[in-house]
Amino acid sequence: MIIDRVRVPEALVADPVEWPFTVPAVAALVGSGVSLDGPVTFLVGENGSGKSTIVEALAEAWGADVRGGRSHGRWSSELEPSELGAVVELGRTPTGSRMVGRKAKGYFLRSETALDMFARYEKRDPGFHDVSHGESFLHAFDARLAEKGLYLLDEPEAALSFTACLQLMGTLADVADAGGQVVCATHSPVLTALPGSSVLQLGERGIERTTWGELDLVQHWRAFLDEPGRYLRHL
Repeated sequence: MIIDRVRVPEALVADPVEWPFTVPAVAALVGSGVSLDGPVTFLVGENGSGKSTIVEALAEAWGADVRGGRSHGRWSSELEPSELGAVVELGRTPTGSRMVGRKAKGYFLRSETALDMFARYEKRDPGFHDVSHGESFLHAFDARLAEKGLYLLDEPEAALSFTACLQLMGTLADVADAGGQVVCATHSPVLTALPGSSVLQLGERGIERTTWGELDLVQHWRAFLDEPGRYLRHL
């Protein structure tokens, strides 16, 4: 484990009734925060539940450029820290005193900027040439999720097929076996089935620890695949 607690000290919250602290999952980080009790943690919730906001803030606190890439890497232009990224703390329980500094190795993938990031890689890595969008994601995972380190992923399944999601599961398991850590925001019922992973559900009640079978996401997919008509008649 590299980090096992994420928190925001109350004294650093300028205005609790302003975004992003109006998002229940973000508000749940204030004070004692939330513990990360496994090498792979999935953040699951509806759009707007705070998944990406939290993962991006973790990347900022860890020292990564929120547009994505390896630790220590920077794009040509700097970004100002987000309101959450400027105050979130990454530490170890029980004291939380050991912080994750900028020397930690790892990688941040943000779906919205992944193609721009891959375009930079093409200049020095032939594996990104002449492949599909999804294949470029898999190549990035295979090439960059190798060292022991902290890996922050924002909806990595966006470009992946079912089979490719299974392949990514294997890569995440390899990271865990090597002593690394993954925090992943996702909508995928496939990825969240990774054995040994922790699942946090984000919603109106903040952040709740749950199991794969109890996820709203999984229950909705099961119901839809069982009888699509129950959902389609409401469209």
